Amino acid sequence: MTATSGAPQSAHPERPGRSDGVCTEFTVFTRIKPGEGDALRKDLAALSDAGDDARVHAAVRQIGTLHDARHVIFDDDTRFMFASVFDGSWDSYIDDFAQTVVGARFDKVFSHSEGFPGVTDPHVKDWFVAHQAPAEVFLSAYPDLTVQQIWKDQRVDDAFQEVLDTPAFRAALDNPANAELVSSPAFQKLLQEAEA
Repeated sequence: MTATSGAPQSAHPERPGRSDGVCTEFTVFTRIKPGEGDALRKDLAALSDAGDDARVHAAVRQIGTLHDARHVIFDDDTRFMFASVFDGSWDSYIDDFAQTVVGARFDKVFSHSEGFPGVTDPHVKDWFVAHQAPAEVFLSAYPDLTVQQIWKDQRVDDAFQEVLDTPAFRAALDNPANAELVSSPAFQKLLQEAEA
């Protein structure tokens, strides 16, 4: 297991955040501007609206490194947490968001946090570092798989499952000319995994 704990470790020592394989965690805690808890909640709700959901997911696909993200309001609407897991460098992660529709969403959501300079401000990375707290323990269920690899695996699995369901594939399995291939350990393993 490659999960990390103890002293902060990072694939990019100049930036906080723990890594497990190719995955790095990013957790930011901020103070919400007085009286803006409901406005922040409203802006967060807008993130998950059906119309914007497709645009945000398209932007996340464009970025191609985000595994997941969470937004939490706590301490009686006085504090806010954003947490995510990503692939690649910390700097590229922040830069990539600023160049998509997600950057505009970040601006809107974080504008309710005290001192946030704006996602395109040259000092925004310093602000994030100042508000970032590395996890004490970070563990990824798939530390060796990037988002791109997971998407590819999903596409290959979808295509393979489609092939498995065709009469032509079933006929090929029953064809004596393919008996050696079908009985090979590698092919049998492939069939077992497909049925799991």
